[in-house]
Amino acid sequence: MSEGAPNICRARVIAIGRVQGVGFRYWVRSRAASLGLNGWVRNMPNGNVEATFEGLREHVELLLRWCREGSSVAYVDQLDVEWQEPEGEHGFAIR
Repeated sequence: MSEGAPNICRARVIAIGRVQGVGFRYWVRSRAASLGLNGWVRNMPNGNVEATFEGLREHVELLLRWCREGSSVAYVDQLDVEWQEPEGEHGFAIR
């Protein structure tokens, strides 16, 4: 990384808890957009929610903190995070 280049990172996240049927994906998309993050979020067949967040490290870390707290109706028991190489995603989608 060259000096002065933005600190861009990517996190793959699995949210475990009461995260389906409570608008959690839409809440995540809204928070990601407010931070200018790219990526996606989707429901998994096992009841968890999977997402990727890509952007400035400080913004990704802030969204991770928000996800651990959950929304007003979602409850996150566990948030598994895997750091990955950025892929150059554009926009934030609900899949």
